[in-house]
Amino acid sequence: MNWDLTHNTIVNISFFILLLNLLTNWCSIAFPRFIWLKTFNQSQVIVVNVLISIALTNRWITYKYFPLSNLYESLLFLTWCLTFAQILIAKQIKSQLIGALSVPIEVFVLAFASLSLPSDMQKASPLVPALHSNWLVMHVTVMILSYAFLIIGSLLSILFLLITKGETVELQGNSTGYTLNNIRTKNNFWNHSYSPQTTLSNTPTTPSSLPESLDNLSYRIIGLGFPLLTIGIISGAVWANEAWGSYWSWDPKETWALITWIIFASYLHSRLTKSWQGKKPAILASVGFFIVWICYLGVNFLGQGLHSYGWFA
Repeated sequence: MNWDLTHNTIVNISFFILLLNLLTNWCSIAFPRFIWLKTFNQSQVIVVNVLISIALTNRWITYKYFPLSNLYESLLFLTWCLTFAQILIAKQIKSQLIGALSVPIEVFVLAFASLSLPSDMQKASPLVPALHSNWLVMHVTVMILSYAFLIIGSLLSILFLLITKGETVELQGNSTGYTLNNIRTKNNFWNHSYSPQTTLSNTPTTPSSLPESLDNLSYRIIGLGFPLLTIGIISGAVWANEAWGSYWSWDPKETWALITWIIFASYLHSRLTKSWQGKKPAILASVGFFIVWICYLGVNFLGQGLHSYGWFA
């Protein structure tokens, strides 16, 4: 069996399903009466996630290493993380906004991986000695998963700014005691995560403004991504010390990872201690969206530093 052909076929099928999902997501928003579209949309994302899991597993078994050694494999795994995050959030939040925002990013990432990268960059290559480590799985998977949550959360903040046209709007509640309105949740956990002052209640939530829902939901999702980013940076520092004898070398990737961490730490700090909500934290999160992409992709075009393996040079 030609495993490379099988892999490419799976990736191509995933791409076309995501394209279809992009259309059906927007249709479900435009025509909310068609309830079946919501289930259909979720099923498509699950299928894509399973297909990419198969593609990554196939590559892992064929080439005897976890497929995170170059740009192509990293982009595939980011697509997997984005779809996984979307599925996880959709189980708690009954809203089509998550899919409408995240699927275009998933289409872009997968298109860039399969259509834009030259074929020689899509081929597997032997790992350099420094990457023969269990830390590869620990560090890189957690970092990319954190990017997925931070990207989705930041997109919601950007949408908040677009809907409110950058104007200051008065929102009910606050960042430390907040009820998620306008979006139905499946259980109390999502409402009260990262909200220590909120008391558990079975009282149904009441409809409120879309901006309020976006503001609160963005806060929750970024609150999931930030701990993962922290763990990823710490594990990377430990790995760097084992491989090169230094916890931090200030190469471009490490520097921008620290900048990313500072941006989202500032976002959460402002919400937790100053009870900021609405426009100010949304601006911070929107800046964070672009910083994440610079950290993940932008610095690799420099072809410098310890993170330049398998990337553009």
